[in-house]
Parts: sequence; structure tokens; C-alpha cells
Amino acid sequence: MFDPSQVQAPAPGCIKRIILIGPYARRSWYEDSRTIEFSDYEFWVVVNHPLFADERCWRHARATIDRELGNRCAVDVEVYSKSDIRAAKSERDTFILGRIEAGIALYRAARDAPLPTRGNREGRP
Repeated sequence: MFDPSQVQAPAPGCIKRIILIGPYARRSWYEDSRTIEFSDYEFWVVVNHPLFADERCWRHARATIDRELGNRCAVDVEVYSKSDIRAAKSERDTFILGRIEAGIALYRAARDAPLPTRGNREGRP
């Protein structure tokens, strides 16, 4: 779970987007039950302020992923701020922009119900 209380920022922390990228978004994953090899799950999370991309805010989320999935599959979570995305657009960073464009938006704060926070498990503000 995202824990914005780990850093002091000028605004409350919130997740703006969660995007599935990589082979599962491109529908080119591999699953080999004989060797038990699977494609990695890759998620990009966009937060509202650069301070919330700090690893301290994501320790609990990463620990939950490790605890729930163990070594059954690899999950990579990359965190970017809105300003990182704006900079990528202005610099025409094809790596970031291409992955976002090809990705599948799993959550968008502008259209979806609020995500639960540590002290707010039901997702209500």
C-alpha cells in the first residue's frame, strides 16, 4: 500500500495513474509451465508530487507484493511523478512516452473511484 506519510510534502499524496506496461500490456507474454518461467508484470505508477516517488512511500506496497506472490512471478513497480511525465513529453522521451501509450491504464484518478489509503481502507476521502 502506498504510504505518503513517510515523506513531508506540500500537498497530500495521491496516485494519479497505474499503468500496466511490458509484455502483458502488449499481449506478448510467455508462460512456460514446463520450466515455470513467466513474463514479469510491470507497473508504472504516477504520483502527484516527486517526493511521493521516494522508496519509503512504497516499502509497504513492495512488502505486500513479496508476501502475497513470493517467487511465483516477478513484479516490477516503477514510480514517476506528474512532473517526470511532463518532462518526458517536453523532451520527447520516446522510451517513457512509448511505454505509456502502449500500456493499459488500470487506474486513473480523474475517472475512477479513489484508491484506499493506509488509514482509509474503503477509498473514501
